[in-house]
Amino acid sequence: MTATATQAPSTEPVGPVEQVKGPRQRRTLRSRWLGVWSALVYIWLFAPIVVVVAFSFNDPAGKFNTSWNQFTLDNWLHPFAKADYTAALVVSLKVAAVSCVIATILGGLMALAISRYEFRGKGLVNIVLVLPLTTPEIVMGSSLFTLFFARDLDFGFTTVVIAHILFCLSFVALTIQARVRGFDWSLEDAALDLGSTPWRTFRTVTFPLILPGIGAAFLLSFALSIDDYIITSFVAGDHTTTFPMRIFNANKTEIPPQVNVIATAILVFTGSLMALGTWRSLKRAKL
Repeated sequence: MTATATQAPSTEPVGPVEQVKGPRQRRTLRSRWLGVWSALVYIWLFAPIVVVVAFSFNDPAGKFNTSWNQFTLDNWLHPFAKADYTAALVVSLKVAAVSCVIATILGGLMALAISRYEFRGKGLVNIVLVLPLTTPEIVMGSSLFTLFFARDLDFGFTTVVIAHILFCLSFVALTIQARVRGFDWSLEDAALDLGSTPWRTFRTVTFPLILPGIGAAFLLSFALSIDDYIITSFVAGDHTTTFPMRIFNANKTEIPPQVNVIATAILVFTGSLMALGTWRSLKRAKL
């Protein structure tokens, strides 16, 4: 009889490929699940925007454009058919334009001063700048209402502009400050050493380099201003109605498709500006 030899278990060490294969597979699986979860979150966030755009092409059966009836282009052919909504949009654009220009100028100067110089109370100024970002809008709106009421001011366009300047100022200053944080201040010193005046140095050296940050800050504050409802409702009074206020005040009686059309037009306009800015940045980076 021949004895059958039993094969002993292998005692050779596992190679490095086998050792890292398990953890690598787990990391790949986690990355895939993270990608799926992120896609679901983005779908959830952008679904309302898709609905607004889609219902701008809807022909409502009644006064409320909340249920799909049939496709039409008449809403886009007559986007300003509702005069009261058009007037409210004009008011919102005026408020946003005036308040954002002033807030961008003041916020830009504040950002330059905080980033360029050291002075007593600088930490307190930074805290004060962050407060409007962390304070609930209803608190800020009620406090501004109390301030204007105590000064016996007439509520209207002026008070709305002042309120929008105050809450846009923080966004502008912090946005430009983030841009200025990596600025090489020795460029200014070199220009001054070569005989340039302070104003010419700012106009030809500093301003062109921080212009992208200023543009981003202006667009951000413009979007916040034209979108605000809570603070505006406290200080607008009875004779000034912005576009968000008009929509909110009329949502119990009617929701015409012109609301979706105007909202979609604003979305397309702001998206085009963002795409243009991104294209210019990429073009400049290639050069």
